[in-house]
Amino acid sequence: MLMTFRWYGPDDPVPLAHIRQIPGIQGVVAALYHLPAGKVWAKPELVRLGELIEAAGLRFSVVESIPVHDDIKLGRPTRDRLIENYCQSVRNMGDLGIGILCYNFMPVFDWTRTSIDLRLEDGSTTLAYDPDELSRVDPSRGPAALPAWSLPAKEDLPGLLAAFRQLDEERLWENLSYFLEVVVPVAEAAGVRMAIHPDDPPWSVFGLPRIITDAPALERLVGLVDSPANGVTFCTGSLGTRPDNDLPALVRRLGPRIHFAHCRNVQVTGEKRFFECPHPSRWGSVDFLEVLRALRDVGFAGPMRPDHGRMIWGEVGQPGYGLYDRALGAMYLQGLWEGIDAEFDATGIKSPANVADAAALA
Repeated sequence: MLMTFRWYGPDDPVPLAHIRQIPGIQGVVAALYHLPAGKVWAKPELVRLGELIEAAGLRFSVVESIPVHDDIKLGRPTRDRLIENYCQSVRNMGDLGIGILCYNFMPVFDWTRTSIDLRLEDGSTTLAYDPDELSRVDPSRGPAALPAWSLPAKEDLPGLLAAFRQLDEERLWENLSYFLEVVVPVAEAAGVRMAIHPDDPPWSVFGLPRIITDAPALERLVGLVDSPANGVTFCTGSLGTRPDNDLPALVRRLGPRIHFAHCRNVQVTGEKRFFECPHPSRWGSVDFLEVLRALRDVGFAGPMRPDHGRMIWGEVGQPGYGLYDRALGAMYLQGLWEGIDAEFDATGIKSPANVADAAALA
């Protein structure tokens, strides 16, 4: 397992020098955030970003993410040109040895929350989602309507919303399949592994279709193109907001198709209602010990990062992406992983937890 940390580039309030001081952090997850969806990521720009990261004693391990243009998701006539641009960006990644690409296929909006500063009992603030609050939001107003969504600049937002509301889930699956059938062979040839991020949250938002939501969806995803380059970002915070998602079981079902792990804890407080909490299992609804055991069982050796953190100790910065709580999360995850590693004997069988597996191999 490679412990990584997300960095938003030179304008990030968290500098690379501070990330470097977190014990165990080896890789950085970053992107060319200034480029709009559909543009080719030129190799010189990727080189410059990589040089900044390497100068800090770290390595550029994951691109998160090259945005997928909404015309591709809608299946519009422009998609072939846009997909070719995407393929060229993937080739450029591969040429520079960046082996993991995290991306998503969420219509219009990326992650969505209704609060970025919910105050917890300990005085920290965190991200939260409340469907009642969301029902009072007019998404056509864009970022002014809600403080907590990821929305790149969009032309004709009302028209885009209307177009996606006319698109059912099966058509969105067809458009995802079309995209992957072209991009995955390019990624495989370039030495890049595609790792789709689950929808966040994993249900329809504002009446828009969302399809990467649960175990059957992820299994369908990896079956669209049968290639080791077609895989998943296993996000405990997204998938863990649905109590019907058995996270350890899902890890074991996906196995080697998990290329990247986002580790975030959430406290589910009702139907489609949650807030993000400290990483340790006791504070939320995700049993990290069992999730990480499952990852270790399936031989996961890829990058992992602590996902969203609270804002603590008076830190001011990008909500969810402060330094301190994510650093605590990185240390917690590494401590769990070290303990799980110690459970394995020379045969690679857990002891004493995985008695059934041991019996099967006897």
